[in-house]
Amino acid sequence: MESMIVTHVRALVQLLLIAICIIFCGTAAAQESSTLERIRKSGVLRVAYGASAPFSYQADDGTVAGYSIDLCAALAEQLRQALQLPKLRTEYIQRTPSNRVQMLNDGQADIECASSSNTPDRMKVATFAPPHFISQTRFVSLAKNNIRTVEDLRGKSVSVVLGTVNVADILKVSREKKLNLVSLPLDTVQGAFDLVSSGRASAFAMDDILLRTMVAATGHSTDYVISTEAITEPTPYGFMTHVDDREFSELVATLLRKIYASPQMPEIYARWFLRPITSAGYCICLPMSDELKVAMGIATTPAAGQEAPK
Repeated sequence: MESMIVTHVRALVQLLLIAICIIFCGTAAAQESSTLERIRKSGVLRVAYGASAPFSYQADDGTVAGYSIDLCAALAEQLRQALQLPKLRTEYIQRTPSNRVQMLNDGQADIECASSSNTPDRMKVATFAPPHFISQTRFVSLAKNNIRTVEDLRGKSVSVVLGTVNVADILKVSREKKLNLVSLPLDTVQGAFDLVSSGRASAFAMDDILLRTMVAATGHSTDYVISTEAITEPTPYGFMTHVDDREFSELVATLLRKIYASPQMPEIYARWFLRPITSAGYCICLPMSDELKVAMGIATTPAAGQEAPK
């Protein structure tokens, strides 16, 4: 009997030790897997990028470029200094609209530097940095078809990109106004735009700045028209980080605000929106809006007659 008791005690002790090990090892692993700790050890910042010029895209020479990429390059340097690292290498990982949040939350990427809209639903699954742009959902169509307002879309086909907020935006306006739209979902922005160019879709619903860029890139901007009527209110873009990594997301926010207030910010913006894009040969020619200046903290109050973004 005594030996059985001893055996049971030993078994309980072993189970207790295993449980303690699991708890402490799990805690250590969680700490080690935090973004800042991983960056400190690896000397690598993993950046997810998209395929949406002028924000983030792969240029013809294979390099990753864009307004968001330039901002993240400045962020990487600030991060290197903050962590007191001798060197910090940036590793670029291409994402799609459908897998961008998953890549962050399963640890494939540290930050997404692209053109993701900050919406209430996305805020539940990702943390957003201070805005670097503000856009609205509009649609583009061929000018010859004379489709300029939401009402003009009645009974028409509209292409959208899977994984974007524009899918819900166009379905909502169709339902509310009883437009009886036919939605044509595709995986890529270029593919959705090409449906309009080829006449297979009447319109393409997307963020207005991306539409403006794609039209400029065709070299035949007069062939297209972007809707005069917006489908949504202005929505900010923000870089996304892991939803539960508060230490990293707060540092990113602090460093970005520093960049926004620095002399390099006007130059970064001008390179992509005010001057011809070197690798593309076209100019978007879009001055920074007062709304964006307020959102970035560059201006403290909006211009007369305008409201700060909510």
